Amino acid sequence: MSTLSIILPAKNEAPALTALLPKLRALHPEAEIIVVDDGSTDDTAAVCARHGVRRLATPYSMGNGAAIKRGARAASGERLVFMDADGQHDPALIQRLLDRLDEGFDMVVGARGRDGQASVQRGLANAFYNWLASWMTGFAIRDLTSGFRVVRADKFREFLYLLPNGFSYPTTITMAFLRNAYPVAYEPIPVYRRVGSASHVRPLRDGLRFLLIIFKIATLYSPIKLFAPVASAFFALGLGYYGYTYFTAGRFTNMSVLLFSAAVIVFLIGLVSEQITALVYSESRN
Repeated sequence: MSTLSIILPAKNEAPALTALLPKLRALHPEAEIIVVDDGSTDDTAAVCARHGVRRLATPYSMGNGAAIKRGARAASGERLVFMDADGQHDPALIQRLLDRLDEGFDMVVGARGRDGQASVQRGLANAFYNWLASWMTGFAIRDLTSGFRVVRADKFREFLYLLPNGFSYPTTITMAFLRNAYPVAYEPIPVYRRVGSASHVRPLRDGLRFLLIIFKIATLYSPIKLFAPVASAFFALGLGYYGYTYFTAGRFTNMSVLLFSAAVIVFLIGLVSEQITALVYSESRN
């Protein structure tokens, strides 16, 4: 049984796979290479057959996260490598990430620099996600959304049920590892121009999804860190408004009551969410 499995989620990436698969085989001849074909309509199947790699196919596209889950379930290796199939990641860097994993980490993430972002807008969004996640966890997160990472298979599979079918699986798995005190490291990597058509991510279409990721980051790790500041803001507004109405009209108004009530309700929801999150993660250890 191979101790290393390389998993490539792919959707219509035949040109990039044609160049990538021979490099992977030459660099890691002993590795199990799995291409998870997410409903491709190009020559992905023929390319996989020509290079003798394992192909997992679906009759229609289920999403990047779904491809990752299918690949992780099917892999036989003790260590899993996830990388994009579009030519952006250099397969020669896999060994560098594996070397860091051997230092005692459970996951090593290839961290992109500013020049590795697809656009200025994506770069700013990712910088904000990194800052928010770092604040939530108290751990310096250098690239929350990178698709190039190596993990220990047993640790990764603990959280398969948490992973979404869409594009935000890196966010979920990173926060899950940190929540459970599994050591995570970041290794700087260059990123190259993708081969073929533009990215499947569409900023306008996915704007709301990225906004939801922000809240998901908070609720995945420690909901109280999100709800407590909101509750404090409501309480401060209520106190300020009460002070204003007391000195101007000598009254305690319904609006002040509403704001104080909102502060208490939001805080209690945060406490309940914290307990639910703890239960969810404890489930993964059973």
